[in-house]
Amino acid sequence: MPKKLLKKYMPDPQKLKQQKSLQFLGDRLHEPNLWHLNRRSVSLAFAVGLFVAWIPTFGQMAIAAVMAFYFRANLPISVALVWISNPLTMPPMFYFAYYIGLLLLGGDTPDSGFEFNIESILSSLSEIGGSFLFGCLVLGIVSSLIGYFGIRLYWKYYVSKQWNMRNR
Repeated sequence: MPKKLLKKYMPDPQKLKQQKSLQFLGDRLHEPNLWHLNRRSVSLAFAVGLFVAWIPTFGQMAIAAVMAFYFRANLPISVALVWISNPLTMPPMFYFAYYIGLLLLGGDTPDSGFEFNIESILSSLSEIGGSFLFGCLVLGIVSSLIGYFGIRLYWKYYVSKQWNMRNR
């Protein structure tokens, strides 16, 4: 894993310890796995960040931070990965989630006369809400599993490649 590149952009835990605005977190903020770059904490951070990116709500960064605290995942990576779902990517992501929800729940597609405006969306929210939320849940779980195991496999491959280069 490119540790040097990641460490370059990571905040310094000692500087965070001195921040008055973060004193309410106490010693929990200084849990080593929240800041270390190892296979376990980074793979958990990918799982947390990718799962939370599919949650259709405000405050995704706060949710990712709380989950990183709970699972002892790398905090900065967990919070940064939430930005996969930004204002530019949200419409296609959430439409895909709705479509996946429709496929899995066996629902009917909406009428072809649907107009894309606020009134139409709000009036049909009760019809599309279940499929949309189920699709978000499924895609969140799938992407977090792919991220978790993908990072673990990549980390293992990278380390073995480095060992092989050293042995030559």
